[in-house]
Amino acid sequence: MSGSEITADVKKARVHPVVSPRRFLQIASASLFTLWVVVTSGAVVRLTASGLGCENWPRCGDKPYPEQGGHAAIEFGNRMVALVGIVLTLITWLAARRVEGLPRWVRIVVLLTALGTIAQIPLGGLTVLLDLHPVAVMSHFLLALLVVAGSVVVAVEAWSHHRGLAPAAGPAWLRKVAGAGVAACAVLVVTGTVSTASGPHSGGEDIPRLGLSVHDTIYVHVRATALYGIVLLVVAIFLWRLRKEVPGIAGGGVLLLAVLLVQMAVGEIQYRNALPWWLVAIHVSLAATIWVLTVAIAWALHRPPAPLVAIDRR
Repeated sequence: MSGSEITADVKKARVHPVVSPRRFLQIASASLFTLWVVVTSGAVVRLTASGLGCENWPRCGDKPYPEQGGHAAIEFGNRMVALVGIVLTLITWLAARRVEGLPRWVRIVVLLTALGTIAQIPLGGLTVLLDLHPVAVMSHFLLALLVVAGSVVVAVEAWSHHRGLAPAAGPAWLRKVAGAGVAACAVLVVTGTVSTASGPHSGGEDIPRLGLSVHDTIYVHVRATALYGIVLLVVAIFLWRLRKEVPGIAGGGVLLLAVLLVQMAVGEIQYRNALPWWLVAIHVSLAATIWVLTVAIAWALHRPPAPLVAIDRR
């Protein structure tokens, strides 16, 4: 290689620095955590009736920041957290383009995740302009969970790229059941969202609801929880039987089962106590955690990072 070619490569490296797999894992994990926080903070906005704390969008009243009032501060705080999430997903996408050997499809997932996060901006504005119509609020929340799912996949792939990718774990049927568990979890989340959209926490004063009985929607939601619980129990039992082969994934299954049990207890308590907003907020944050763990376990069974499996499987 000639001196001019070496100089050109050095200049290119300075303009487009390589991001290490370890650094990319750190960035992807930070992005995932922030998006989880966005889901929780968005729930707090609705549950504290702060959805219209900033009456217009993107400004907060006459200025781009809240001048006074707790509701305005809560709504504005959620906007700032969401902005951090957008910035981090964009940084993750830019970093993914600089990681050597990262599969092209992972970069595409990172881009779609970033675009989904950016799409929350006009959707959030539309939600405010529609005076928190429950369908708009539901769409805002469900898109957030789709973005979180994409971020989970990216984080798991970043871990595999950093520490090594092991062969698919467990029998093929177990991986299919785990995939069905993701679908069942999606039904669980959607029915829970419908229940919330039919309940007392509309996000503001005099906000119309879906027109469905909250008791009927909770009835359906409880059945969806039972279906998901059965699928999870099957997966958890067989993961436990395979714990010597996939100790990390089995541990994740036990953790997910424990979180689900806590979630069921919180759901029962909040229903019997007229749905206090702070308890519903805990319920939503646990639901987001269940969604993250469900997607992560299902994906890890197909493409497990090496640290999650036994040494003899690497």
